[in-house]
Amino acid sequence: MNIVTPKRFTIDEYHQLINLGFLKEGDRIELIRGELMQMVAKGTPHTVCGSILCRQLDRILGDRAVIRSQDPITLSNQSEPEPDIVIAEGTDEDYLAHHPYAEDILLVIEISDSTLIYDQTKKLELYAEAGISHYWIVNLNISQLECYSQPYQNAQGEFNYLSKLISLPHQSVAIPGFADAVLNLRRIFPTRNR
Repeated sequence: MNIVTPKRFTIDEYHQLINLGFLKEGDRIELIRGELMQMVAKGTPHTVCGSILCRQLDRILGDRAVIRSQDPITLSNQSEPEPDIVIAEGTDEDYLAHHPYAEDILLVIEISDSTLIYDQTKKLELYAEAGISHYWIVNLNISQLECYSQPYQNAQGEFNYLSKLISLPHQSVAIPGFADAVLNLRRIFPTRNR
């Protein structure tokens, strides 16, 4: 009996596909557990929120960390996702030879509207499995920030976070890894000018 199975790619094979021109920057593909996944197109609220959030984080953190927007990170579970925002240790030049690894990452942020369920399940499990300490979801659907921390694996082998904290737009939150860095959430949830 023949069983059909999908071809899974290693990170090295994925990079070869890019280097050979099979995948291009505009293709919006990311590697998740060895599978090539088509990324969803972003709507304008998602784009505006990402722009505002990057600008705010840059103002707050300056040169104390690397702030990457929709750039790859390399995880040990044959994954190279492209989160909306990553805060990593060091300087930009530290990542000339490789993308940030899980141990370099202070915070991963996904901005969610149409991808909310995927970000709350598949992406959450992926980041918890990689041992990323802090994962935030900017939930545009109901204007709240979901802050996950303390990754763990349960008795069934599933990965999740022990702690989930909800913050609302009128609140401020501390940026992980920086005792003196606080993000005012009122500034990151886009509102229409009338």
